[in-house]
Amino acid sequence: MRGVVATGHPSVSEVAASMLREGGNAFDAAIAAGFAAAVAEPMLTSLGGGGFLLSRSADRREVLFDFFADTPGRGLPADRLEPHLLPVEVHFSGSDQIFHVGLGSVAVPGALAGLLHVQAQCGRLPLEQIVAPAERMAREGVVVNPVQAYALELLERIITLTPAARALFAPAGRPPRAGERLRNPDLARFLTALPRTGADSLYGGILARRIEADMQGGGGLVGAEDLAHYRVVEREPLEIAYRDCRVLTNPAPSFGGPLIDASLRLLAEVAPTMPAWGTPEHLRCLVAVMVEIEAMRERELVSAAPFSGELGGVCASRVRRAMGGTTHISVADTEGNAASMTLSNGEGSGYVAPDTGIMLNNMLGEDDLHPSGFHASPAGNRVASMMSPCLVLREDRVELIVGSGGSKRIRTALVQAISAVVDHGMDVCAAVESPRLHWDGSCVQLEPGFDPRAVASLERSWPIHRWEERSLYFGGVQAVDPRGTGAGDPRRGGHGMRVE
Repeated sequence: MRGVVATGHPSVSEVAASMLREGGNAFDAAIAAGFAAAVAEPMLTSLGGGGFLLSRSADRREVLFDFFADTPGRGLPADRLEPHLLPVEVHFSGSDQIFHVGLGSVAVPGALAGLLHVQAQCGRLPLEQIVAPAERMAREGVVVNPVQAYALELLERIITLTPAARALFAPAGRPPRAGERLRNPDLARFLTALPRTGADSLYGGILARRIEADMQGGGGLVGAEDLAHYRVVEREPLEIAYRDCRVLTNPAPSFGGPLIDASLRLLAEVAPTMPAWGTPEHLRCLVAVMVEIEAMRERELVSAAPFSGELGGVCASRVRRAMGGTTHISVADTEGNAASMTLSNGEGSGYVAPDTGIMLNNMLGEDDLHPSGFHASPAGNRVASMMSPCLVLREDRVELIVGSGGSKRIRTALVQAISAVVDHGMDVCAAVESPRLHWDGSCVQLEPGFDPRAVASLERSWPIHRWEERSLYFGGVQAVDPRGTGAGDPRRGGHGMRVE
């Protein structure tokens, strides 16, 4: 065995596997998969977005690489720092959500800088070899699978917002359907030049000035100075003690990591022994914790910092009474390296950087990243994120590499997956494929597959919305057991494989 991978798309998994077969390590595989995902999963990630990679190297060095978006506006007067946003309502089959797009929603992208930085720091294959599969996919086109077709249809108003976006994502006047091929020749040319031009291809020169001009003409804030000053940040991971395991995840300024920290700590306190999976007691425990954590988030008792002492007695008492947009890549190699990388473009802004085939993000328009309301923070600040790549270790050995997409559902999807493995002894495939639930602030969103008696027990305490099918609404958990099993989430067309 050369390693194990799990990604959001079979073609992306194969790219990661090819790097391992060609002598690369887990980081080579993850970065090559990141470039490929920007082609094969264009509604979930982009080189114009941002992300995080949580690494543990064979020599046990643990680093969180933060390449999420920055707030823009360097050099702009204060009266120009209010972003101009266009609201777009997206209709999931069981829930609606409003996203804000347009040039004013674009934050300074970090994904390309991050992929290049991690490859230089941790990889060993040449960059030409890393980007070659993505360049070929962009040039020849990728056959759209049902999950990506659904995502393209779901976000049609965004991907047809501008002429450049329409030409890229709806060349026939509509989004491509399952079985049709989606090509991105501009991105192919950009990737061909990338090993020679490096980060300057997006963050400097003529392109940066063209982006600035477009932004000034369309109410956006990103300028050439913002792009030139962008830097990847290496952080110490947030460490969580859960049961007999050590969980590593995304630290401040992430929102997601501290929320997972609080959720797992509260689960451990109110359920020293977790009730059997799927029982009324188990579901009530999960929902009660979700309700409490969401209430704390809404009261702004959590920021991007760890929770304070209130998490103990008061929260646990309330829970005991109640008990009566993104893609992920997980890779392990047989040398002992582990990479957990989450990437996102939000829903995309609708703006495509000129001649690149790269749609920029809408991170300034994501309401879950701006709980106090939409406003421009001081330029150069790292935008907080819900993305939370995780590693779970027992006795200093990595047992689970996991992460998820899903906007506000990231933390609840990951808490359920981690608990399924740690508390219930599930293998990674069962943990990923088990039905999920989510407290959305007003009701329990519930996938099919739970015991009707447990659902009836929930319904006595909380309003419930029953979904008729599993949905990408509930996240996209991609998980790896380094001993040889990769699990891709079927909700988002995920794919896991053991690499021989």
